[in-house]
Amino acid sequence: MTETPLIQVSNVSKRFVMHKEKSLKERVLNFSASRKHRDDFWALRDIDLEIDTGSTVGLVGHNGSGKSTLLKVIGGIIEPTTGSVARRGRMAALLELGAGFHPDLTGRENVYLNAAILGLTRKQTDQYFDAIVDFSGIEDFIDTQVKFYSSGMYVRLAFAVAVHVDPDLLLVDEVLAVGDEPFQRKCMDKIEEFQREGRTIVLVSHSAEQVGRLCDRVVVLNHGELIHDGSPTEGLRVLRRGFEQERIEYDASHHVTAAKTATIDSIVALPVVDGVVDTTREPADKAQSVLLEPASDIVIRYRYRLTAGQAPLAAGIAIETATGLGVYGLNTKMLQTTIPAEPGLHEVDFAIDRNALGAGQYSVRGSLEEVTGASLDRMTPASTFEIAPYEVGSGIVRLDASARVVSAESSLQS
Repeated sequence: MTETPLIQVSNVSKRFVMHKEKSLKERVLNFSASRKHRDDFWALRDIDLEIDTGSTVGLVGHNGSGKSTLLKVIGGIIEPTTGSVARRGRMAALLELGAGFHPDLTGRENVYLNAAILGLTRKQTDQYFDAIVDFSGIEDFIDTQVKFYSSGMYVRLAFAVAVHVDPDLLLVDEVLAVGDEPFQRKCMDKIEEFQREGRTIVLVSHSAEQVGRLCDRVVVLNHGELIHDGSPTEGLRVLRRGFEQERIEYDASHHVTAAKTATIDSIVALPVVDGVVDTTREPADKAQSVLLEPASDIVIRYRYRLTAGQAPLAAGIAIETATGLGVYGLNTKMLQTTIPAEPGLHEVDFAIDRNALGAGQYSVRGSLEEVTGASLDRMTPASTFEIAPYEVGSGIVRLDASARVVSAESSLQS
């Protein structure tokens, strides 16, 4: 028998009404023609989504894409205009800074208030209280009114309450970015503990690294519509392609420029065999990946085209993991290499000896700019490549490692 999803979002849309009047007086004066003075904004459109028990789902998208609205609909904070949401189990939510806290109450009083909102009795909260305060790390301020707390202290206490009320479902909306680095690590450790315990987490984050590390599934929203629901790797690629398209559209609409005279043609990683670049392995298009051996010499061949003479140029590359974590970046200016600036098609080889990349999928980004910093062209992503698995170790870097026994003592006990 198939288990019922923990969360079932069915054909959900959410409309907000935006009034054009700037004051209550204007709204009263324009009451008879109120329809003409307001616009409907659809934050979500026809969202269907099922989330099973034990999964960690990342909601990502550009600002205004609807991800926070969807999280609030899932959490029951706001009602959808159309559609429905079914949810099982106890839920804890961190949806915005200070939500569920009363500024005039102390931290201690707000722990009990927040826990009651999340469904705990006073007796249950008594049992968890010391652990909550210890986790938050704000023992010295627990009897201070929270209106005097810093944003980091707010987050510490709110997160501590949320993770100690034994939730089946945890909703988190970007608030972890407010805490300091040691507390963020503590939060990540707690979330990973929840994952091992089989709890369900829905996370909104702008950090590709965080989403790639924590999530087994990514949902990408764009202008309120669901455009991807699946693997984190592909989801983050979809997200990055959207960001790049937005950048191109913004540049086109905000800058009047002359015809483009400098473009990147291609950037591809190729194997080096017996000191020679193996161009036969170059893929037909950038959607295909080149398979490279661990610890092998590789070349990243960068081609660019100029239709007119340019000021001195710098060609740059950046290698990222499949989830967008930057691994390495450099340009010809850093390498003190002068590249051609006259019209024509030119090639630059970035040689990487005995690459130290770990097994897995990587992408390459490229930039072409004047050495003074003015950008001429970018390619994101330019291509992808894969490092084959190896026998020892794992990670985004490969290290030549060994182990030896330094000393050992043994004793026999009668």
